[in-house]
Amino acid sequence: MPSASRNWTPDSIPDQSGRLALVTGANSGIGQVTAQALARRGAHVVLACRNPQRGQAALDRLLDRAPGAHAEVRLLDLADLASIRAFADGWDHDRIDLLVNNAGVAMVPFARTADGFESQFGINHLGTFALTGLMLPHLLASPDPRVVTVSSEGQRFARFDPDNLNAERRYSAMYAYLQSKRANLYFATELQRRADAAGLRLRSTAVAPGLTRTNVLTGGANGNRSRLYGALTRLLLRVAFRPTPEGAKTSLFAATVPDLPGGAYVVPGGPLQLRGEPVLRDRERAIRDTDTARLLWELSEKLTGVPFQLSDDAVCPTQESH
Repeated sequence: MPSASRNWTPDSIPDQSGRLALVTGANSGIGQVTAQALARRGAHVVLACRNPQRGQAALDRLLDRAPGAHAEVRLLDLADLASIRAFADGWDHDRIDLLVNNAGVAMVPFARTADGFESQFGINHLGTFALTGLMLPHLLASPDPRVVTVSSEGQRFARFDPDNLNAERRYSAMYAYLQSKRANLYFATELQRRADAAGLRLRSTAVAPGLTRTNVLTGGANGNRSRLYGALTRLLLRVAFRPTPEGAKTSLFAATVPDLPGGAYVVPGGPLQLRGEPVLRDRERAIRDTDTARLLWELSEKLTGVPFQLSDDAVCPTQESH
């Protein structure tokens, strides 16, 4: 088990030289902090971003703050399965050592993805599921592959309804968001169970960042809301939410602690998991609910058309190294 997390800080991150990391949603917020911290410690980091201009700006900031770092930006839109497939088809590194599934949207007005999925379920869960499945051969080409999926402390309050995952009957922005974050935790733990059953060395973990000051509530689809919404939300973020680097701690902990067990769920250790230092938590309904996790996995494979090849046969031929 990892050493006591109260003694852990981002300065505790071991040397990441020779490690290739892929971070989704790395142009802002927790994803940007995660990518920068990994690059500072020597990892080659691929920033997967939806917007090319914002992605390039994030890369420029990273290289400015970590001179000499190895990093690049690539286009990826988790709201479009064609974009996810194109991203996977264009992967020209020989492996992936670390995949941080960070990108997502939160409590946005009702919308559908390019493939007709409710946007929060489609981006936060199905996009993440499809990307991980398509990149799995590259992960299994690594000697020590790790997947970190960002869930939320709010998933504990989700009313998970398998018959309304795609807003078939009704839509509530909060309901859909919490349900998608519960799906992230189901996915991360089920991936570990399936990797263990196949005898693979893959480690899948999930994290909750706690209340964190990012633009997820004010940018993207939320950027088109009223001025009153924007003003009140920005005030709430300043008063009640902690700085972004604090929220990135659980992601970095899960991504870099050497002896972290597969299947771990890393959360802030304070009251209600809203703030505090990273700790492991195993008393979560979603971790124990293997039946729902299995059903969600099977549904996700059907909806995305991405089956997971969890065997050594899935390892892709060696391609150009980074």
